[in-house]
Amino acid sequence: MIARVLAVANQKGGVGKTTTALTLAAAFAKEGRNVLVMDLDPHVSASIHMRFYPEKLRHTAYDLFKKPRGERWQTVWNKVTYPAAGGVFDFVPAHPKLSDLDVDLAGIKSKGSLLVRALMNVPQEYDYVILDCPPYLGVLLANAIMAANLVIIPIQTEYLALNGLKLIFSTMRTLNRVRREPVGYRALATMFDSRAGACKRVLELLREKLGDKLFKTIIHHDTKLREASGKGAVIYDLYPDSRSALEYVQLAAEIEAL
Repeated sequence: MIARVLAVANQKGGVGKTTTALTLAAAFAKEGRNVLVMDLDPHVSASIHMRFYPEKLRHTAYDLFKKPRGERWQTVWNKVTYPAAGGVFDFVPAHPKLSDLDVDLAGIKSKGSLLVRALMNVPQEYDYVILDCPPYLGVLLANAIMAANLVIIPIQTEYLALNGLKLIFSTMRTLNRVRREPVGYRALATMFDSRAGACKRVLELLREKLGDKLFKTIIHHDTKLREASGKGAVIYDLYPDSRSALEYVQLAAEIEAL
């Protein structure tokens, strides 16, 4: 597993998690990086954004967690990997039955490292693997954090979003006890509105509490991101010079420098 694995995670929905995973992937691809995005969320938001509809797919991320004994990893990866965004990056779509894995994998001792094993056997050479994680603790989020080199935590700049930060920190602390080394993390301020005093106060609070664990890049509120999603595109296809497009390029550069 030579690629850098980035888990985009927060145990609160609606904070820009899926948007960050997909737009960051496209930003890396713009810089010539080979990128794989994996949708690990049973809500399948990233998959639908990219126009992968689970009811029309025979093979999804679920296959990686339920690989039949004896089947070659290369065969499984070839089945579940699709070109996305016009071939800009590769994509492994999710399926709602991912939500069954907590039951399906009950009793399996190594269930928290299944994704680690899968990524160690990915046949394609990638510079980055980006994991769009579910917004709740379970076997999927645990697998993502166990596999990650860096957890990116999008935080909407409003007070209610701060609770999700506490939850993901608690989850990382628990999993760090069984990791060989603690997973690195950076928080990302999203949906920032410079006209709103509450947003400014939350941003200052994040800077005070997190210090250099908060990305310098701030993702401002931008309706063009929503428009791109509605058209099944990434923002660089429609508005390559928009504020958010440039901010995610800046974020990619920050990550490259870590």
